[in-house]
Amino acid sequence: MSLKVKNLISIADLSTKEIIMILDLADKMEPIAHSEKPSKLLSGKILSTLFYEPSTRTRLSFESAMARLGGSSITVADVGASSVAKGESLADTIRTVDNYADVIVLRHPQEGAAQWAAEVSRVPIINAGDGAGRHPTQTLLDLSTIRRSQGRLKDLNIAVLGDLRFGRTVHSLSYAITRFTNRLYCIAPPGLELPNEIVMDLREQGKEIIMTRDLKGILPELDVLYVTRIQKERFPTPADYEKVRGVFRVEKSMLQDVKPNLDILHPLPRVDEIAPDVDETPYARYFKQMFHGVLVRMAILSLLLEANVR
Repeated sequence: MSLKVKNLISIADLSTKEIIMILDLADKMEPIAHSEKPSKLLSGKILSTLFYEPSTRTRLSFESAMARLGGSSITVADVGASSVAKGESLADTIRTVDNYADVIVLRHPQEGAAQWAAEVSRVPIINAGDGAGRHPTQTLLDLSTIRRSQGRLKDLNIAVLGDLRFGRTVHSLSYAITRFTNRLYCIAPPGLELPNEIVMDLREQGKEIIMTRDLKGILPELDVLYVTRIQKERFPTPADYEKVRGVFRVEKSMLQDVKPNLDILHPLPRVDEIAPDVDETPYARYFKQMFHGVLVRMAILSLLLEANVR
């Protein structure tokens, strides 16, 4: 099995059939991820994680995925300690790193950076987040979590909550989940709504995009509530951030009338948008969600590197 694309820049690069193929393969990776079944599937392969922005879960889960499959990793986690600090361009950095690795996972603050990198790289580029743009592997692990918990992806009531303007995870998820369900609730503070071009694009595809601020009113209808933090680092001034901080907060007391199968997801890190007492409820899926990231990234690496997976 392999993917038709060389690089993974956007969820749009994948057909729905390929998304399902990745999720199915991720499920098969669980015994390997739990150290129950050793694997040398990617033995001799090298992954480079090149991060121009901070990361915990994405970088470590990619490196864990590579190690679980018998490969190895090299990393640039602090570009301030690399030649970037001397003024080296992204293109030159990519041309350097692709001499050392078989695949590059790139996070960059500028939207479109992953596509530029793909145009000069000799090895596959995986977009680990480009500014407020896209984060396709996060979306795939989100879909995996939903499918494993709900038993399906089709015909679910799903809401995205928080910073929908700058939240790249929500941008990718909105396009992906509406391949399977026709309705999406969007809840955001004023000025942080889902970008109009995404809303219009989805509506032109026949999707029902419902913009609301009534979180409590729609909670009983939901199968999935996907929460994101307010992206402080994307705001021009601290004062602009403080105006919207804490506008929406999910608390345990709000969950009395929800469906028993409700999943509350969050790409993490969280700040104050989900109260700690929600962690104790059966609805909290965000830490399990992170483990699914290892499974999905094992599947993606295997498929992009055309490993012989059965």
